[in-house]
Amino acid sequence: MASFPSRRSATRYVTFISIVAALGGLLFGYDTAVISGAIGFLRTYFDLSAAEMGWAAASALLGCVLGASGAGVASDRFGRKNVLIVAAVLFAVSAVWTALPGNFTQFVIARILGGIGVGIASMLSPMYIAEVAPAQIRGRLVTFNQFAIVTGILTVYFVNYYIAGLGVGDWNVQVGWRWMFGSEALPAILFLFFLFFIPESPRWLIKEGREEEARKVLSRVRNGDDIEDEVREIKKTLTVAKVSMRELLHPTWRGVVVLGAVLAILQQVTGINVFMYYAPEIFKQLGSGVDSALLQTIVVGAVNMLFTIVALYTIDRVGRKTLLIAGASGMGLSLAALGWASATNNIDVWVLAFVLGYIACFAASMGPVVWVVLSEIFPTRLRGRAMAVATFSIWLANYVVSQTFPIINENEWLVTTFGGGFPFWLYAFFCVVTVVVSMRYIPETKGKTLEQIEEMWRAKNA
Repeated sequence: MASFPSRRSATRYVTFISIVAALGGLLFGYDTAVISGAIGFLRTYFDLSAAEMGWAAASALLGCVLGASGAGVASDRFGRKNVLIVAAVLFAVSAVWTALPGNFTQFVIARILGGIGVGIASMLSPMYIAEVAPAQIRGRLVTFNQFAIVTGILTVYFVNYYIAGLGVGDWNVQVGWRWMFGSEALPAILFLFFLFFIPESPRWLIKEGREEEARKVLSRVRNGDDIEDEVREIKKTLTVAKVSMRELLHPTWRGVVVLGAVLAILQQVTGINVFMYYAPEIFKQLGSGVDSALLQTIVVGAVNMLFTIVALYTIDRVGRKTLLIAGASGMGLSLAALGWASATNNIDVWVLAFVLGYIACFAASMGPVVWVVLSEIFPTRLRGRAMAVATFSIWLANYVVSQTFPIINENEWLVTTFGGGFPFWLYAFFCVVTVVVSMRYIPETKGKTLEQIEEMWRAKNA
């Protein structure tokens, strides 16, 4: 008779491998947010226009689009773990190159390489966790990835603040920003190291016909209960249809693929990465000095982390749909208030209060919940490709928002007409759209196995 680990031992093991996979999320947050502290110094060093400033921030997101586009097919062919290893290598290479570029073009290329790593990790880290986690704690474990993202963001805010304080005069313009980017090499190497200690996804192993290997993995991440039933369920879902991109357009799955893409886009067009990438510049624009702006950005990162912890403990209790509706409503109100404060010049403490309210609502809802829903709603056999479509949509929308914000924010006609509040009112409108979409189209997946969710879609579209 096979010997299975105790429930506590199995939980510890699946938690460990989920944390390792979530380190991809930490690098995701670190890589994308490092630009926030460096962007002002970069603009001076390279003498960038508003559009070029947007390109400095958004170029990495072009890499994210490329990484997300190829990660699904690559992970279906070579395995989730192996493609995550490629992402770790790209993070390390990008960290070194962005610190030592010969010119702005080289800096952009290096950022794109790092962005490819982010695109891969943003798709595969939550998907891998969802595929190894037990249904009853899957939401919590997938939320580890979002917690890791905000940890990476907060960490790099502290790193940026520390580095900026090391020099005087134009030291940050000449040297400081290089150390900010180079600091990413350490967590990238740690991620690469720990990846060699986690198993491959059991669902991918079964898809590849490596059933005994999958059983060994399942025996370690479960306590022996229903392993054979789970293997049969996975095999059943894998044999339903032949994998192809065209299958994503099948009437059974077309709706869920479109829903995933729409939800992914809404996560970004509600404005979150404007604050993640440009927070110091926004605070400086509204009257703060460099030191104060970086400190306020740390507060933003701390609130982001705190309310992600709230999501960690509520997502499997309250449910995905309720959190999305409540969170998007709070985000919209905070953005509308921020637009009013910007337009009427009521800055002082109000701006920080409204920003923190927005961040808190996002971190407790849209941030983690969207990734959890996307990791759950797609069928096993198509999950890699469907997640690629959703993640591609996230990064494309992120690119558009990040590239256009400096242009919109500095547009003379918009500033004259709306007094600086237009970008925030625009993002608030998309929060309203998110509430409507969540109420009408998002199913509640709390407590369901991935196979049960798949059967739900089959029954609905039969």
